Amino acid sequence: MRRWKKVGSAIALSSSLVVSGCAEPTTNKKKKEETEAAIQVPVTDYTFRTAGNMFAYSEFELSGEPFAEELGLDLNLLDVRKINEPTEFDYIAGVESYEYSEEAMYEVTEKSGLGLHLIHGPVVKKLAEQNGKESYEVLADRFYFLADQVGYPREEIFRNMFPTLIEYESGDPHYIQQVDTDVYAENDDGTYVPVYQVDFQTLRWDREKMNKMLVPAAYGATFLKQALWAGDFLGAFHTVDQDEEIEGKTSNDDQDPNIALGVSSADGMQGMILTEQIWNKLLFIRDHLFYDAKRNKLTALHSGDYEPTKGFVYLPHRIEVVEDGNEQAPDAQKLILKDKRSILRDQWLMLWPAAEFFGMTDQRNANRHQNPAFLAVFDGKPYPKAPNENIDENDHNDIRSDDPYSVNQDVLLTIFKNVDAMHFNDEWGVFVEEHSGTEQGKYMNTFDAGYMMEALRMFQRAIDGLPVGYANGEEAEGLHTEEGKRALELIRKQADFIVEKLIRTDGLVANGFTIGEGVDKSEPTLLSQLGAVRGLTAAFLATKEEKYREAARNIYVSMDQHFWNQSLHVYKTAKDEMKYDPFVAGALSSVFRLAVSHLNNTDQDQQQPKELDRETIISRYVDFYNLIIDGPTIKEGMQASEFWDTGDVYRKDDQSGNTDRDNVPQIQAGDGPYGIAPILVNVEVKEK
Repeated sequence: MRRWKKVGSAIALSSSLVVSGCAEPTTNKKKKEETEAAIQVPVTDYTFRTAGNMFAYSEFELSGEPFAEELGLDLNLLDVRKINEPTEFDYIAGVESYEYSEEAMYEVTEKSGLGLHLIHGPVVKKLAEQNGKESYEVLADRFYFLADQVGYPREEIFRNMFPTLIEYESGDPHYIQQVDTDVYAENDDGTYVPVYQVDFQTLRWDREKMNKMLVPAAYGATFLKQALWAGDFLGAFHTVDQDEEIEGKTSNDDQDPNIALGVSSADGMQGMILTEQIWNKLLFIRDHLFYDAKRNKLTALHSGDYEPTKGFVYLPHRIEVVEDGNEQAPDAQKLILKDKRSILRDQWLMLWPAAEFFGMTDQRNANRHQNPAFLAVFDGKPYPKAPNENIDENDHNDIRSDDPYSVNQDVLLTIFKNVDAMHFNDEWGVFVEEHSGTEQGKYMNTFDAGYMMEALRMFQRAIDGLPVGYANGEEAEGLHTEEGKRALELIRKQADFIVEKLIRTDGLVANGFTIGEGVDKSEPTLLSQLGAVRGLTAAFLATKEEKYREAARNIYVSMDQHFWNQSLHVYKTAKDEMKYDPFVAGALSSVFRLAVSHLNNTDQDQQQPKELDRETIISRYVDFYNLIIDGPTIKEGMQASEFWDTGDVYRKDDQSGNTDRDNVPQIQAGDGPYGIAPILVNVEVKEK
């Protein structure tokens, strides 16, 4: 578990130590028990939808350790087996939110088989051809090489992994055979390491039940998880002899025989695997998954000087994969275009992670804010350095290259240009939900428009050489690129439209807007409010214009007043409805974080609504995780199961499948004959 330290903050957190260290969000234990006794949170659908899950867990990650530490928590005080200590909030943020997020990613990218196998990745295939070897030999050699760079023992690389090249749209998260919980190694405290923790063979999902579609929102949301964690794991060096994290001073620090890449040996190894997956995925996307609207066929992205005015080349909504029949390591035999539309959610869920990865791989000469640890990863060993033409200050001499920086830049800039040309209506100042490939749609969805604003904020920071990842709130002098200026312009226009056109008389935001018809008259949903708050807060952080913060604060207050169910301690998601899916859960987690860090009442605010008192917001955060995510009983709640690193350790003398006695079972004890992966499922809240 990476111990991350935040060095700066956009908003003063003067009372944070008091809140984090002392405040208990629930008034008393009896009140909590009464609430749990009054509520039901049954599962309504066990289908794993990749986009929603990976999006939600990305927000859970950001609302986890980094958030808790921002509020003053000393992470060394956390013990995964001491539930709700030092406080309930500290444990939920520092352990549950963060670790649920990490383990779900590995479930998808290393264990389940939900996609094509990395053995068929473009880099692996190229190396196999160059060296006259089989792909499986090359991938094994590659993993050994990566392990050496971080000082990780080769013999400890996980067995029977299924590292994904690219991930499918959905699947059934139930295991298809008995999970191997036999003893692999015993610990001194009576617990043991189960076999499945080091050997993933029994953790596969049913390939027949996978929806083998390549959807940008799905493989993009997974990319977001991978990029955030890779940035965390590779953002510093560590000593070989003590395995202690040290900050990078120069990109050559790892030439010291006692200094290795990664924040630790184990985390560094995972960072390398994630980066290897990202690199191969980006090459696969660039070379196979773009659609040429003029020629009406799938195509490769040919260069970095793409001009939408000459014909759209973009990521279409759905491509079907026909596999080659290899159950152990499937490859794509054929790709079939199923839906050529460009969908806004697909685009922002690719723009955001590509911006995060750009921040990792950025080697531009003009950028003076690069992290030396990242530069060391992409200096030729273990990952190739970008050619000089692609990192100089001349934008017109770039060459096609397969290195991580160059391929990601090609994908990133193409998506940004398409967002502007295909989805932004300049006359109205709104992002429309879809584009047919020939014609722009007319409907603006508030949730997706809001999140596009956040994706653009991250794009602007990355392209202007500002910190991203966990440090995305830190100030620095940027490069003031033309792309960055345009991104800020798009953010401002969409934010102004929401503030001026979409806020109703009751203070809530409309669900959307149709060009030529007007404001969406349907009953406002919780999701729309969350998207608006997310987007307007992004506008405030990007532009420093106080009017956007004030608008976000007002919408948050109206949302809390309108949707909060005081007796059940949960939010309604629509009128007389409490149905939660991962998109709602992820957005809610993010808005709690933003409200605490940026929207809460300060001495400078003329209005001091109780809804924006930090203690009130944190109490909502705690109730959300306790009641909606973990659930009131072991068979309820969105988190289907949990791994050992959220406290559910394995003991020979305890076969309960729930050794920490919380409301989330061990993976083999969850739903189904053999258990279920630690992922999020849909639930509906009901009053008993």
